[in-house]
Amino acid sequence: MSLPKVTIFSDWWANPNPGPWWYGVILEYRWIKKELSRGYKKTTNNRMELRGIITWLEALKEKSEVTIITDSRYTINGIEKWWARSWQKNGWIKSDKKPAQNADLWEQLLWELDKHEVEFFWIKGHNGHPENERCDELATLAMNKKSLREDVGYNEEKPSSTEKPLSILSWEERWDSSFEKVGNQCKKCWAELVKKYPKHSKKTLDKKYFYAYYHHCQGCKTNYMLEEAKRDIRELKL
Repeated sequence: MSLPKVTIFSDWWANPNPGPWWYGVILEYRWIKKELSRGYKKTTNNRMELRGIITWLEALKEKSEVTIITDSRYTINGIEKWWARSWQKNGWIKSDKKPAQNADLWEQLLWELDKHEVEFFWIKGHNGHPENERCDELATLAMNKKSLREDVGYNEEKPSSTEKPLSILSWEERWDSSFEKVGNQCKKCWAELVKKYPKHSKKTLDKKYFYAYYHHCQGCKTNYMLEEAKRDIRELKL
């Protein structure tokens, strides 16, 4: 006997991040479509993406063949690259010995995924996909709702003060390590950004300035060169 085939679409909306966030999700089964949107007082975009998907997975009453369509690289990478399973196996501690973010929601999501046969598909957001656009509309409409929920489990992270000053790092340390997450997301795919330090050569000396560091996206691999990281080339010691 074949399993029921269900499709879940999700999107979210907010400003700023973290701050008030809203999500819109659609569940499609045969000719039936169900829509849902909710808002929270203070949370993050990543938590809303996870919560939206969990909401409809929890609503399924029997084992199903589920297709999840989302524009969230964060969610898809967490599952398909086995990050969440690895964090779970290690007690929600990452390879850098730091606590995994959103462990409570990842735990719920993995629990729900194990009940079904699930496949994820990434789509580009705001690119004309009907259900993705509708989810965005649902999330936007939810902004007008007066009642916002508390995001139980959300803990605002404090900036880390353990990072070594740039002046005492060797070039090998600067090149080989990712260091701290910088606390925001890629503008293209919303994956988390990390700070990295470029490896310079003598060719760099032909320029008037160099970048002491840059932000790197762990999802789509985009690099963000920052104006604040520019340094006079005379400060560079190779």
